[in-house]
Amino acid sequence: MKITSYEVRKIKDPTGIIAGDRYEFLLGIEVPEEDELYGDGESLDLRVILAVEDANERIVQHHILYRSNGKVLDFGLEDEEEIEVLTFCKEHYNEAI
Repeated sequence: MKITSYEVRKIKDPTGIIAGDRYEFLLGIEVPEEDELYGDGESLDLRVILAVEDANERIVQHHILYRSNGKVLDFGLEDEEEIEVLTFCKEHYNEAI
């Protein structure tokens, strides 16, 4: 998986369930042709919610979706992909508007 683009914004938690700050990422991703997510060159996005509390960052939710129609795919991230995404989000959440 390769991250090709991203947007990040700080969001409010109306429920107060998650302590700390929350950030929403929309990551443009590419996957190799042999990956089960690859589908006729369809562009994919990864929506990630990152929680940050006292310098402790963690992914609390993520969804893989088709960019063209927003349809959520029933796939999760592999462990190494989740680590890669978490590292990326840690490096970029301070850019949020």
